[in-house]
Amino acid sequence: MAELSAERVAANLAAVRDEIRSAGRDPDELEILAAVKYVAVDDLPALADAGITLLGENRAQDLVAKAERWPDRFTWDFIGQLQSRKVKQILPYVRLIESVASDSALRQLERHADPSTEILVEVNLAGEGTKSGIAPEELDAFLERASVRVTGLMTMPPFAEDPEESRPYFARLRELAHARGLERLSMGTTQDFAVAAQEGATIVRIGSRLYA
Repeated sequence: MAELSAERVAANLAAVRDEIRSAGRDPDELEILAAVKYVAVDDLPALADAGITLLGENRAQDLVAKAERWPDRFTWDFIGQLQSRKVKQILPYVRLIESVASDSALRQLERHADPSTEILVEVNLAGEGTKSGIAPEELDAFLERASVRVTGLMTMPPFAEDPEESRPYFARLRELAHARGLERLSMGTTQDFAVAAQEGATIVRIGSRLYA
């Protein structure tokens, strides 16, 4: 990836906000999270200068390195597949863990999280074997086993060229969350965030669209 400029990121962010607005949502009603898996640590200040302060990282070691390099400049969510042995490592740096989907992760959270720690439970709505996530029919039992603070749900639908193909998954996640009184809905990425916004997303995760 070429070196980022704040001007380019700001222009791309404005385009994302315009697309959310065109989809019928006020972009101020949801959070735009910049997925920074492929953004070099030295490029992160360009995001802050462009007005982006909520970042998401997929890899625990990279999250720690980036958060320690730029302390107090960003808010961090962990958005990758969570390994239980990494829970303690990332907890001091994150606002949210968006991808809890195993009992082993729950046990580590129970041991190391403080009462303010928030998590989202990842739901595998399509039943894809290559993705992590709790099956919808197992969600209630998983929530009952969770003694940490669950404030919402997250999902990653199957990749599709047509964003409309993601709509049923986003609508279903919204139904699951609302039925259980969960407020946060992290859903939608670069290719389908506008549809996710229409279906009630409170967090959209944008990657390459911001950096192109």
